[in-house]
Amino acid sequence: MATPAGQHSSSAAIGQPPVRPRPALFRALGPREPPETIHLDGEEFCRTEILKHDSWAASAIYASPSRVAFCKFNREQPVLILPMEWLGRLLGSREQWFMDRLAGIEGIPVSLGPIVAAGRPVPNAVSHLYIEGQALGEGQWVDDSFFPRLERIVAGMHARGVAHVDLNKRENILVDSHGRPHLLDYQISWALPPQSRLARLLFGWLTAILQQCDSYHLLKHRCRHRRDQLRQSDAELDSLRPWWIRLHRLVGVPFRTCRRALLVALGIRSRSGRSASEVFPELAHRRLPAAGG
Repeated sequence: MATPAGQHSSSAAIGQPPVRPRPALFRALGPREPPETIHLDGEEFCRTEILKHDSWAASAIYASPSRVAFCKFNREQPVLILPMEWLGRLLGSREQWFMDRLAGIEGIPVSLGPIVAAGRPVPNAVSHLYIEGQALGEGQWVDDSFFPRLERIVAGMHARGVAHVDLNKRENILVDSHGRPHLLDYQISWALPPQSRLARLLFGWLTAILQQCDSYHLLKHRCRHRRDQLRQSDAELDSLRPWWIRLHRLVGVPFRTCRRALLVALGIRSRSGRSASEVFPELAHRRLPAAGG
């Protein structure tokens, strides 16, 4: 079971001043938590653990007599006076659409369909079968078959016209209890309508660029975890980094720095600024379900 938010502080465990739980503004569901009971794919499921609750989503594990499910509830809490329910519905429907499009590829989460709570559909939420495992850890050794399997997952995804876009994050790669990879979290993925020739003509170049980014990030992970499987020198690998990734970092790094500084100033994170210091650490620092955060 998850440790209640008020009773856990990971920063205390590493000798830093305790942090406080996120205020409602920085929680996807505000003061609420994911529902205790839901109906999913014809069964009643009860919440067994809350995995995280950050600004974008609250994630939890649910169990029925026959199955275990992972459920993610996207943002509903307003930002000051700005409503955000539309964003939660958009993120939920997008991720469901991608899981449906990629269904049948080994290593892609198996959708369990719409979530119903208190007799009403939950349009900002997505669900799928839970996979026992954890995020690919920093410097973690994986067996010889891990990256060939992950390459097949990415190749299958690309063959269906989808780019993951967020493959740079280790927490989106799950290592299951048998050491096999699973690819998670499709909130910001990209694909064109499958039957639209006009869309392919106008934006096919963008799909190609984003798929190239996926391939580069896959190579980067392989370099960090199984360098022995690569023949290129470090200089050659660095030369393969696309220019648009370099450009993105010029914007992304300052943004992350400012975001960390704000969370530290609010007492949500310790002085280190690391997500692991939060009351509910991000998924990369906890046991990971079959979804992303």
